[in-house]
Order: sequence, then C-alpha cells, then structure tokens
Amino acid sequence: MTTDPIDFYALETLLDDHDRSLLHAVRDFGDKEVTPIINEHWTRASFPFELIPALRELRIAGTPYTGYGCPGRSFLTDGMIAMELATADPSIATFIGVHGGLAMGSIYLCGSEEQKQRWLPPMARLESIGAFGLTEPGVGSGASRGLQTRARRVGDEWVLDGQKKWIGNATFADVTVIWARDVEDGQVKGFLVAKDTPGFSTTKLEDKMALRVVQNALITLDGVRVPAESKLAGANSFRDTAKVLLMTRAGVAWMAVGCARGAYRHALAYAKEREQFGRPIAGFQLVQDLLVRMLANTTASATLCARLSQLQDAGSAYDEHASLAKAFCTVRMRESVGYARELMGGNGILLEHNVGRFVADAEAIYSYEGTREMNTLIVGRSITGRSAFV
Repeated sequence: MTTDPIDFYALETLLDDHDRSLLHAVRDFGDKEVTPIINEHWTRASFPFELIPALRELRIAGTPYTGYGCPGRSFLTDGMIAMELATADPSIATFIGVHGGLAMGSIYLCGSEEQKQRWLPPMARLESIGAFGLTEPGVGSGASRGLQTRARRVGDEWVLDGQKKWIGNATFADVTVIWARDVEDGQVKGFLVAKDTPGFSTTKLEDKMALRVVQNALITLDGVRVPAESKLAGANSFRDTAKVLLMTRAGVAWMAVGCARGAYRHALAYAKEREQFGRPIAGFQLVQDLLVRMLANTTASATLCARLSQLQDAGSAYDEHASLAKAFCTVRMRESVGYARELMGGNGILLEHNVGRFVADAEAIYSYEGTREMNTLIVGRSITGRSAFV
C-alpha cells in the first residue's frame, strides 16, 4: 500500500464507504469543474454561477442537518467536504460555508418549525441562496456588545436600520439573516430578510485582494419592514448567534486545511515537473524540506480538525475547541501557502500555477469567523478561568 502524499495519515478512512464516496465526488467536482475555470473568475472577481447545477447534484448544502431535505450526515463528513472544496478553491468553499453553514445554520438552530419548513428545503437544493449579515462597517470582533444595526417592533412588523459589511453571497442571495439589536431590550436578535424587500440594498465590495470570487457586499437597511414572523423564533440574544458561530467556525478551520492543501498539492506537482540543473527539483534537499513542512502543517491541522468534528458529532464541542482549531489551522495555512510560493520561485505569483490564488485567499480565511487574537482569548479564558477581553 502506497502512502497518500496528500492525506498522509489516511484520515478519510474515518468515514464510512457512503460518505467517502461523497468526498471523492466532491474532489472530482473540484478537479473537473472548478479548477479549469476558477482563475478566470478570480481575475474578473465574478462568481461562477455555471457551477451551481453540479453543486446541486452533490447535495452538500447543510450537510450535517437532519430533516427538511438536508443530507443528515456527520460533522466529520461536513468538515472534510469543506476541506475538499477549499483544496480546489477557497472561494467556492466559502460560498457553501456561508450558504449551508451560516445562513442555513441560523435557521436550523434558531428558526421556528414554520421557518425551517419554508426555507431549508429549497436552500438544501440550492434553489434559494442564503447570506449571513453580522459584521458591520465599524463592528467586527466586538459584535456581541457593539452591534449598531437596530430593530424596532412596530405593531405586527419589525423595522430594521443600519449597515452590514463583508457579507458573502449578499449581492444575489434570496434571503439574508440580519442580526440587529432590539432597541427595547438591547438584545441581539435575528431576522430573515428576503431580497427585493423595500429599503434593503447591496453594494458589491470591489478591489479585494482575497477571495475575489466571493461576492461580498455592503448592505444598507433603511427602514426595512419585515413581518413579525420573519424574526428567528429562537434568536433572542447574542448567545444564540454564538451557537451558529461555534458550529461554523469548525468548518472554517477545515477550509484553512483545504487552502493549505491546495497550495501544497500544486507545489508538489510543480516540483515533480520543474527541472533545474538537468533534473526535477523534487530531488533537491531544500525543496523536499519545504514540501515536508507543508505536509506536516496540513496533516497536523487536519488531524486536529478531525478530532474537533468527532467532538461535534458527540455533542461535546465547546467554543474553545472550535477556537483553538481556527487559530492554529489558519496560522499553519498562512505558513504553508508561503512555502508553496517560495518553492515555485517567481512562477509562484502567476495564476497559471494556481498557488498565488491560495496565497491571497489565505489572508481572508485568516481573519474571518474570528481573528487569531480573538480565538486565542477564547481559549485562554477556558484554560485559565480568567477573561482577558477588554
């Protein structure tokens, strides 16, 4: 038996045959559908809507949710799918993460039975696309206390005012989960806002250097009125928002592994083909050193994530578990994509060799769903029993 140079510790064997078959289908999708077209979309900062039919056939939206037309698979399977998507392209993984994780997850964890029945089946089929509006122009890490978007109850409606920034999928989403502070009790609550609702507008963020395929938007809510039944029934404080973030932060850690794996995979293939001094550079000691450093980083990170997903499946994962994985894996990702670029020399900055895309995209993954510093403080509070938050 030959050791897999990518999945070095054979982590995919933790899955049963059914889920492993799905993982291989996702990998084939990445290789055959995503890789041939993604650089052009990355250059144009456009979204490849032509991939939606093939993504729909995979049935991977809302992977770990049960019922409502959702796949009902394990968190381990969900995480490995996120990794495989990011290995092909981090933007595609982010699209699914926002839609299937943050948006569908908010409805699944916090929605009423009627809200789940209304939205989850078409979202699982990728017939309706979701977005998640939490971050604001002036509020990122401090969202729990500093959220500025306001919600006012007026009769049988809620009126929303404010802005959201960096909201993935928002330019074309059918429904956006908006988190806003209730002016009456000061608590953060969630609302389902359908596209074309009067007062709801989006402006695409231009000139990004990372995740250029993701359609991030500035959302403006100017007297947006939604019926009372559009409030997420179980979203009544930031603790409920945090439940969604706990679940999805693990997925971002898996994406970081995939981003690093993608760069490593391209660097390994390049090293076997690129010749200097009359032979492939894969036979040079310093090149092998870089490859092994990347392999060690991706293997350690994937193993950490696998255990985190097992804790999720057992119902034993807490904020600090997800935060440790997100902080560690994104640091190792950043290091690994740099090694891949270094191995390729000047060719590493050309999109035709793919690694440059991963180098740039890693910067976004490093920051979103909680910066390294914020996740470090969450873990630090857990192990010391003392909060160091301001």
